[in-house]
Amino acid sequence: MQRLTKAEEEIMLILWKLKEAIVRDVINKLEDPDTPYTTVSTVIRILEKKGFVGHRAVGTTHLYYPLLSKKEYLKGYLSGIAKNYFDGSSSNLLTFFARESDLSVKELKGLIEEVESEMKKEGKHGK
Repeated sequence: MQRLTKAEEEIMLILWKLKEAIVRDVINKLEDPDTPYTTVSTVIRILEKKGFVGHRAVGTTHLYYPLLSKKEYLKGYLSGIAKNYFDGSSSNLLTFFARESDLSVKELKGLIEEVESEMKKEGKHGK
């Protein structure tokens, strides 16, 4: 999966939150609302070419929407991090995160319970 640039990520986070938006809506939600219209429009068109964003015409404007969910992107992104930095091991990635975040044993147990609960809901079984 292609990785988003910082500018693309900022726009995708807005589109994921809004579900659909015109360029002006995106600009209004940017950290720097003085970003030129043409810059935002160009980044959105790049996202569209990459397959992250779709659009539909509404009058004389385009309404943009994400084609990939935030969860789908995050899953691919984290898989890439696990592959490139942790020898493909999700366990090594999670261990690194737990240590660097100074998670307590209680917090870790809570996470395990949460994951087990989600897996039961989805009908999945642990390894």
